[in-house]
Amino acid sequence: MPLFHLLLVAIIQGLTEFLPVSSSGHLILLPALSGMEDQGQTIDVAVHVGTLFAVVLYFWADVKVAAGGLTRLARGKVDTPGAFLALCLVIATGPVILVGLILSVTGLNDMMRSMAVIGWTMLIFGIVLYWADQKGPSTRDAGGWTLKHALIMGLWQAVALIPGTSRSGITITGARFLGYKREDAAKLSMLMSIPTIIASGSLLGLEVAADANWQLLVDGAIAALFAFVAALAALVLMMRLLKSVSFTPYVIYRIVLGVILLMLAYS
Repeated sequence: MPLFHLLLVAIIQGLTEFLPVSSSGHLILLPALSGMEDQGQTIDVAVHVGTLFAVVLYFWADVKVAAGGLTRLARGKVDTPGAFLALCLVIATGPVILVGLILSVTGLNDMMRSMAVIGWTMLIFGIVLYWADQKGPSTRDAGGWTLKHALIMGLWQAVALIPGTSRSGITITGARFLGYKREDAAKLSMLMSIPTIIASGSLLGLEVAADANWQLLVDGAIAALFAFVAALAALVLMMRLLKSVSFTPYVIYRIVLGVILLMLAYS
């Protein structure tokens, strides 16, 4: 694959994975609007690995706590903050795995990969994000996450399997409706992305393992590296901006892009 194409895919994935604008939607649109070849599942796995390393590095302190608690959770004990956080993440990940398997088996996931679907989800869920951000109270922080809220946010996350919805955008929306402050809503959303990316990346990895070749692995490594850099930059920028700026700029971007895509889809 040409280096420029690899860099473009990596940067798009890295920048949009954690911003509430839908990475999957942008990656689907890339070949549709540019005429480039679809990058294929191997590169998809690679850029997901890159973004995974970025979020793990940025939230390393929380990841270390959850990882330590996971061993206690595996023994059936939820007696530490780490074990409770790990349990919350497991509960939040369950719905997206279940719904994802259903969509994959039925073939509905392929049917939804259209410009019209992405246009509508960009527009509709952009407006919903704005509503939640403006009307939702700001009384809770990430340390007060509950099992009930983890399940509710997990159900919101499952909706993100519709292309264009945005995994981070929809989980942040759910968290804001529940009353979490902007930074804390984003933090919980990012932590939820870790097991979700691991699950989706593992599934894709199994599908492409038999077809991988040396050149494809090299391409994947390059894509993963640039996706990591782009994702880390996007994370740092968003978390800093949330101290003084709302989600409105992302909402405006979603609405404008959604309208353009709908015009192209129905023209």
